[in-house]
Amino acid sequence: MAGKLYLVPTPIGNLKDITLRALEVLQNVDIIAAEDTRQSLKLLNHFNIKKTLISYHQHNEQGKSQNIIEQIKEGKDIAIISDAGSPGISDPGSVIVLKCIEQNIEFVVLPGATAITTALVYSGLDTTKFIFRGFLPRENKDRKPIIDDLINRSETLIFYEAPHRLLKTLEFLYENIGNRKISMCRELTKLYEEIIRLNLEEAVEYYKQNAPRGEYVLVIEGKSKEAIDKDERAKWDLLTIEEHIQKHMDEGINKKDAMKKVAKDRNMPKSEVYKHSLEI
Repeated sequence: MAGKLYLVPTPIGNLKDITLRALEVLQNVDIIAAEDTRQSLKLLNHFNIKKTLISYHQHNEQGKSQNIIEQIKEGKDIAIISDAGSPGISDPGSVIVLKCIEQNIEFVVLPGATAITTALVYSGLDTTKFIFRGFLPRENKDRKPIIDDLINRSETLIFYEAPHRLLKTLEFLYENIGNRKISMCRELTKLYEEIIRLNLEEAVEYYKQNAPRGEYVLVIEGKSKEAIDKDERAKWDLLTIEEHIQKHMDEGINKKDAMKKVAKDRNMPKSEVYKHSLEI
């Protein structure tokens, strides 16, 4: 009989945040696959869990995933844990999940600690919709396409960042998305947890004066509806009303519906748009 794979979240700082279910699974599996076995030993020793530990990290997960699956097929129950948080979220885990789905291997995902939602609620920004993009690439030329894709989104934006890259990242964000509100959540759940809420311009100046320490979650407000509407109106201001109607018709919309769209785009009466449509 085949075993099971368990993806088990671990605390992001405070060991008390581990769940009873996570402890039960870790105590009962045959093998624990850990992102960093030395780091995970501290957690397991704290809860007096003695199990066979194997390494499973971003540099070996492609090859190691199939090896783990073969052991599950032989009847072993195996848990995957990361250094902190949920496996598969900016940590190894997604590769083996896909392989399990492809090979019809049973797996269980446990809920638990994650820095994303903790930081989001701390931020005081919109929690109804958000986009998480993990760590931005190191080089600005690689970051730019990602930010260009996000700049006009109204969702709250969430990134992870390391202390030695923080100032450069804040400067890049300020230059590319403007002076938005930002919440910088440092060392979440740990002894020196700190939440700093500023705008991006202030954040850049703050970290020019104060050296960043610890791991950060950056939570940034999305583009406001007012700013989106303003940009949309500016786009139409470049066209005459006749050109605007024709543009929508060229997209395959009939003349009547095109006129309705123009009236909505420009926030003007349909009767006024109609006057400009007579020669089209």
